[in-house]
Amino acid sequence: MSYASIIVAVDPGQRTAPRIGVAAHLARRLDARLIGVAAWQPDYPRGFGETSVPTGYGIEDLRQKAFGELRQAEETFRLAARPAERIDWRSELRETLTFLAEQSRAADLVVVGRQGKNDLPHLAAAVGPGDALMVVGRPILVVPHGVERLLATRVVVAWKNTPQSRRAISDAMPFLTLAEQVQVVQVTVDGDRTELDDVVAYLGLHGVKAVGVLMVTEGAGTAEALLDAAEKFKADLIVSGAFGYSRLREWFFGGVTRNLLDHSPVCCLMSH
Repeated sequence: MSYASIIVAVDPGQRTAPRIGVAAHLARRLDARLIGVAAWQPDYPRGFGETSVPTGYGIEDLRQKAFGELRQAEETFRLAARPAERIDWRSELRETLTFLAEQSRAADLVVVGRQGKNDLPHLAAAVGPGDALMVVGRPILVVPHGVERLLATRVVVAWKNTPQSRRAISDAMPFLTLAEQVQVVQVTVDGDRTELDDVVAYLGLHGVKAVGVLMVTEGAGTAEALLDAAEKFKADLIVSGAFGYSRLREWFFGGVTRNLLDHSPVCCLMSH
């Protein structure tokens, strides 16, 4: 398996260009096509939709302003995506997450950023990594603020015997086969290595140089243990399954997933 096509979510925020750069260098390294995707709605007055805004509010002016922002986003993308050899651009005046999910049909991997408080003015145009995880149906690469390149030479795989973890390993195989060193980390309350050794052996069949690390915790949180393992290993990528569910149109995530989404200082590849 390889990543033949990569999508990067583009928004007007200041963190967009570094994220595009990460995706562009990945695309070049993997000989993949890179697609920039952006969508947002015009800034209509609160309480109005496109079909109900009185003409006095200047619908067309709002639309043209939004089109101008999309053109600026495209310029940002094309400039930051120069390391990639094959690029494409797709944008519309649409709801952001819906458009990204639709376009993910054309990609093996979707790259999104982790938003921060400085991005609030552009929040409506940004895709939250948790939202993307639950709807796009593709593995998500979450790029935290401050990361400008992903080499993925040292990778930590968070293992738990669940469908999400098993899928994450399969989805991450292009990274794992290229990595110089891989640690499969299982956080548990006992010392049984059966599952861990099985996973390491499986990865070895695919040419992945992996070792298993069993972390027996005594009250420490799983996410904290994983992040500590990644720091000690000097990993620049964490691979993990994502655990979440929907209730009343709101996503709820497991503690490990939420902690990795919010606090990981390195890129995370996550599958749901």
